[in-house]
Amino acid sequence: MRIFAFAPFALTLAAMMFVASIQPATAANPVRYEFDKTHSSIMFFVNHLGFSLSTGRFLDFDGFYSFDPDAPEASEVDVTIKTGSLAMQDDRWDAHMKNEDFFNVEKFPDMHFKSTEVVKTGDKTGVLKGDLTLLGVTKPVELNVTLVGTGKHPMAPRLVSGFSATGTLKRSDFGMTYGLPNVGDEVEIRIEIEGFKEVSDTMTAQGEK
Repeated sequence: MRIFAFAPFALTLAAMMFVASIQPATAANPVRYEFDKTHSSIMFFVNHLGFSLSTGRFLDFDGFYSFDPDAPEASEVDVTIKTGSLAMQDDRWDAHMKNEDFFNVEKFPDMHFKSTEVVKTGDKTGVLKGDLTLLGVTKPVELNVTLVGTGKHPMAPRLVSGFSATGTLKRSDFGMTYGLPNVGDEVEIRIEIEGFKEVSDTMTAQGEK
Protein backbone atom coordinates (compact mmCIF):
# COMPACT_ATOMS: atom_id res chain seq x y z
CA MET A 1 0.00 0.00 0.00
CA ARG A 2 2.79 2.40 0.80
CA ILE A 3 4.32 1.87 -2.62
CA PHE A 4 1.01 2.65 -4.36
CA ALA A 5 0.47 5.70 -2.13
CA PHE A 6 3.90 7.06 -3.06
CA ALA A 7 3.48 6.49 -6.80
CA PRO A 8 1.22 9.52 -7.56
CA PHE A 9 3.61 11.82 -5.67
CA ALA A 10 6.59 10.43 -7.55
CA LEU A 11 4.89 10.87 -10.90
CA THR A 12 3.90 14.44 -10.05
CA LEU A 13 7.46 15.28 -8.96
CA ALA A 14 8.89 13.74 -12.14
CA ALA A 15 6.46 15.76 -14.26
CA MET A 16 7.42 18.99 -12.46
CA MET A 17 11.12 18.29 -12.98
CA PHE A 18 10.54 17.58 -16.68
CA VAL A 19 8.63 20.83 -17.16
CA ALA A 20 11.32 22.77 -15.30
CA SER A 21 14.03 21.23 -17.45
CA ILE A 22 12.42 22.28 -20.74
CA GLN A 23 11.35 25.80 -19.73
CA PRO A 24 14.71 27.55 -20.42
CA ALA A 25 14.92 26.00 -23.89
CA THR A 26 11.38 26.97 -24.86
CA ALA A 27 11.65 30.45 -23.34
CA ALA A 28 14.55 31.56 -25.55
CA ASN A 29 13.64 32.95 -28.95
CA PRO A 30 16.91 34.17 -30.48
CA VAL A 31 16.83 36.14 -33.72
CA ARG A 32 19.46 35.27 -36.30
CA TYR A 33 21.45 38.18 -37.75
CA GLU A 34 23.72 38.56 -40.75
CA PHE A 35 26.75 40.83 -40.53
CA ASP A 36 26.53 44.35 -41.89
CA LYS A 37 30.16 44.42 -42.99
CA THR A 38 30.12 48.10 -43.86
CA HIS A 39 29.58 48.95 -40.20
CA SER A 40 31.58 46.10 -38.66
CA SER A 41 35.29 45.82 -37.88
CA ILE A 42 37.60 43.03 -36.70
CA MET A 43 40.81 44.56 -35.37
CA PHE A 44 43.87 43.44 -33.44
CA PHE A 45 46.72 45.17 -31.64
CA VAL A 46 50.17 43.76 -30.91
CA ASN A 47 53.27 45.25 -29.31
CA HIS A 48 55.93 46.14 -31.90
CA LEU A 49 59.49 46.03 -30.52
CA GLY A 50 58.35 47.65 -27.27
CA PHE A 51 57.68 50.99 -28.95
CA SER A 52 54.08 50.89 -30.16
CA LEU A 53 50.91 48.88 -30.57
CA SER A 54 50.61 47.98 -34.22
CA THR A 55 47.08 47.71 -35.57
CA GLY A 56 45.69 45.31 -38.14
CA ARG A 57 42.26 44.54 -39.55
CA PHE A 58 40.55 41.71 -41.36
CA LEU A 59 38.35 43.05 -44.13
CA ASP A 60 36.60 39.88 -45.31
CA PHE A 61 34.50 37.69 -43.02
CA ASP A 62 31.15 35.96 -43.05
CA GLY A 63 28.79 34.03 -40.82
CA PHE A 64 26.00 34.85 -38.41
CA TYR A 65 25.05 35.50 -34.81
CA SER A 66 21.78 34.95 -32.99
CA PHE A 67 20.54 37.03 -30.07
CA ASP A 68 17.54 37.26 -27.77
CA PRO A 69 17.68 40.24 -25.34
CA ASP A 70 15.45 38.34 -22.92
CA ALA A 71 17.72 35.27 -22.96
CA PRO A 72 21.24 36.33 -23.98
CA GLU A 73 22.62 33.02 -22.72
CA ALA A 74 21.00 31.36 -25.76
CA SER A 75 23.01 33.50 -28.19
CA GLU A 76 25.29 31.92 -30.79
CA VAL A 77 28.14 33.18 -32.96
CA ASP A 78 29.71 31.48 -35.98
CA VAL A 79 32.15 33.47 -38.12
CA THR A 80 34.80 32.61 -40.70
CA ILE A 81 37.52 35.20 -41.32
CA LYS A 82 39.56 35.23 -44.53
CA THR A 83 43.17 35.57 -43.36
CA GLY A 84 44.22 36.90 -46.76
CA SER A 85 42.07 39.98 -46.15
CA LEU A 86 44.47 41.18 -43.43
CA ALA A 87 45.40 44.85 -43.81
CA MET A 88 48.28 46.60 -42.01
CA GLN A 89 48.24 49.77 -44.17
CA ASP A 90 51.55 48.88 -45.82
CA ASP A 91 52.04 46.53 -48.78
CA ARG A 92 55.37 45.07 -47.63
CA TRP A 93 54.10 44.57 -44.10
CA ASP A 94 50.92 42.95 -45.42
CA ALA A 95 52.99 40.53 -47.49
CA HIS A 96 55.12 39.56 -44.50
CA MET A 97 52.12 39.06 -42.23
CA LYS A 98 50.54 36.79 -44.84
CA ASN A 99 53.57 34.55 -45.40
CA GLU A 100 54.74 31.48 -43.44
CA ASP A 101 56.12 33.58 -40.56
CA PHE A 102 52.67 34.65 -39.44
CA PHE A 103 49.28 33.77 -40.95
CA ASN A 104 50.48 31.54 -43.80
CA VAL A 105 47.38 32.43 -45.80
CA GLU A 106 48.05 30.07 -48.71
CA LYS A 107 47.95 27.01 -46.45
CA PHE A 108 45.40 28.38 -43.96
CA PRO A 109 43.06 30.76 -45.81
CA ASP A 110 40.39 30.68 -43.09
CA MET A 111 40.25 31.48 -39.40
CA HIS A 112 37.10 30.25 -37.67
CA PHE A 113 35.35 31.12 -34.40
CA LYS A 114 32.34 29.25 -33.03
CA SER A 115 30.75 30.07 -29.69
CA THR A 116 30.33 27.44 -27.00
CA GLU A 117 28.75 29.46 -24.17
CA VAL A 118 27.47 32.93 -23.31
CA VAL A 119 27.52 34.09 -19.69
CA LYS A 120 25.48 37.17 -18.77
CA THR A 121 27.36 39.56 -16.48
CA GLY A 122 25.10 42.63 -16.55
CA ASP A 123 22.10 44.24 -18.22
CA LYS A 124 24.07 44.80 -21.42
CA THR A 125 27.27 42.82 -20.84
CA GLY A 126 28.39 39.24 -21.04
CA VAL A 127 31.29 36.88 -21.69
CA LEU A 128 31.31 35.08 -25.02
CA LYS A 129 33.23 31.81 -24.89
CA GLY A 130 34.17 29.88 -27.98
CA ASP A 131 36.73 27.95 -29.98
CA LEU A 132 39.07 29.76 -32.35
CA THR A 133 40.81 27.80 -35.09
CA LEU A 134 43.94 29.46 -36.48
CA LEU A 135 46.83 27.85 -38.38
CA GLY A 136 45.10 24.51 -37.95
CA VAL A 137 45.10 24.81 -34.14
CA THR A 138 41.90 25.17 -32.09
CA LYS A 139 41.99 26.90 -28.70
CA PRO A 140 39.33 28.37 -26.38
CA VAL A 141 38.95 32.15 -26.45
CA GLU A 142 36.86 34.47 -24.30
CA LEU A 143 35.53 37.87 -25.31
CA ASN A 144 33.93 40.53 -23.11
CA VAL A 145 30.84 41.67 -24.98
CA THR A 146 28.70 44.80 -24.60
CA LEU A 147 25.35 45.30 -26.31
CA VAL A 148 25.46 48.71 -27.99
CA GLY A 149 21.85 48.67 -29.13
CA THR A 150 19.05 46.75 -30.77
CA GLY A 151 15.79 47.75 -32.48
CA LYS A 152 14.25 48.74 -35.79
CA HIS A 153 16.69 50.42 -38.15
CA PRO A 154 15.64 54.08 -38.65
CA MET A 155 16.36 53.98 -42.39
CA ALA A 156 15.43 50.39 -43.27
CA PRO A 157 12.46 48.18 -42.32
CA ARG A 158 14.62 45.59 -40.58
CA LEU A 159 15.65 44.68 -37.06
CA VAL A 160 19.26 45.56 -36.31
CA SER A 161 21.62 45.04 -33.38
CA GLY A 162 25.19 45.98 -32.55
CA PHE A 163 27.88 44.79 -30.15
CA SER A 164 31.39 45.66 -29.01
CA ALA A 165 33.75 42.86 -27.96
CA THR A 166 37.27 42.81 -26.55
CA GLY A 167 39.66 40.07 -25.51
CA THR A 168 43.23 38.81 -25.64
CA LEU A 169 45.01 35.70 -26.86
CA LYS A 170 48.57 34.46 -27.21
CA ARG A 171 49.63 33.90 -30.79
CA SER A 172 52.21 31.35 -29.64
CA ASP A 173 49.31 29.14 -28.51
CA PHE A 174 48.50 28.71 -32.19
CA GLY A 175 52.10 28.10 -33.25
CA MET A 176 52.79 31.67 -34.42
CA THR A 177 56.15 32.24 -32.76
CA TYR A 178 58.03 34.39 -35.28
CA GLY A 179 59.62 37.51 -33.77
CA LEU A 180 59.24 36.53 -30.13
CA PRO A 181 59.94 38.18 -27.75
CA ASN A 182 60.59 41.43 -29.67
CA VAL A 183 57.18 41.28 -31.33
CA GLY A 184 54.54 40.78 -28.65
CA ASP A 185 53.01 37.40 -27.94
CA GLU A 186 49.79 38.76 -26.45
CA VAL A 187 47.33 40.05 -29.03
CA GLU A 188 44.50 42.39 -28.09
CA ILE A 189 41.31 41.87 -30.05
CA ARG A 190 38.61 44.46 -30.62
CA ILE A 191 35.47 43.72 -32.58
CA GLU A 192 32.67 46.10 -33.52
CA ILE A 193 29.71 44.29 -35.03
CA GLU A 194 26.44 45.48 -36.53
CA GLY A 195 23.97 43.04 -38.01
CA PHE A 196 20.59 42.90 -39.74
CA LYS A 197 17.98 40.29 -38.96
CA GLU A 198 18.15 37.59 -41.61
CA VAL A 199 15.23 37.70 -44.03
CA SER A 200 14.00 34.60 -45.84
CA ASP A 201 13.03 34.70 -49.52
CA THR A 202 9.36 34.45 -48.52
CA MET A 203 9.64 37.33 -46.08
CA THR A 204 11.53 39.39 -48.68
CA ALA A 205 8.72 38.89 -51.18
CA GLN A 206 6.01 39.74 -48.64
CA GLY A 207 7.90 42.48 -46.83
CA GLU A 208 9.33 42.02 -43.37
CA LYS A 209 7.18 42.97 -40.42
